[in-house]
Amino acid sequence: MKDWKIIIPHALVAVVVVSQIILSFFLYNPAGYWAVRNLGWVVLWTSAIFGWLPIYTFKRRGGVPRGKSFVHTTTLVDSGIYSICRHPQFLAGILLGLALILIVQHWIITALGLAVMAMFYIGILEAEGSGIEKFGNDYRHYMKRVPRTNFLVGLIRLLIKRRGS
Repeated sequence: MKDWKIIIPHALVAVVVVSQIILSFFLYNPAGYWAVRNLGWVVLWTSAIFGWLPIYTFKRRGGVPRGKSFVHTTTLVDSGIYSICRHPQFLAGILLGLALILIVQHWIITALGLAVMAMFYIGILEAEGSGIEKFGNDYRHYMKRVPRTNFLVGLIRLLIKRRGS
């Protein structure tokens, strides 16, 4: 029964994300605000960075057993992208939803994007519970050092820390 509690929410997120992406091609508003659209492209590229870097970081520093997926980490990773924000891939999903809202500028894409962003944020909260369960107090200390999703604060903290070293 626990499998269904995992599968259904993930499937729902996938359906909404894919719907937002596909409908973006059909509902694109060429008369929209160009400055908003350009900001959307910046957000989209930022999303790509936060989506792909964790794969590399986990494979390199996460103690992933040979032949296993990057999600099978055995050690708490708090360096690289994970020193800037705790949930970069969830953040990537949130930023993707926001980027499509800004680029497409259509109310249906906005509604789907808000749903996507909410679902990914709920996923973050669940992942934090899993992190505490898996890594205990080490994860709690990590939560105090590194922001959940605010990568700008994370970058500033990292720069201040490096300057002081």
